[in-house]
Amino acid sequence: MELLYTNASVSISELKKNPTAVIEEADGFPVAVLNHNKPAAYLVPVAAFEAMMEKLDDIELAKLVKERAHEPTVKVKLSEL
Repeated sequence: MELLYTNASVSISELKKNPTAVIEEADGFPVAVLNHNKPAAYLVPVAAFEAMMEKLDDIELAKLVKERAHEPTVKVKLSEL
């Protein structure tokens, strides 16, 4: 059995029958969608997906800051911006 990153799962067949019920039963948590008892996808609530995307953006920005940390700086006056 493969590792699931959620406590809830549903088969693709069940999801096709009543996707709204699956979403409601998930109660805001992700659901693993299984195909032949193997994870094929995750059904992730909008808020969780948006939070993940923001986190990824933050990680990319932090990486960029670290890469540029030792570059020479340029002094600029606020009035010049």
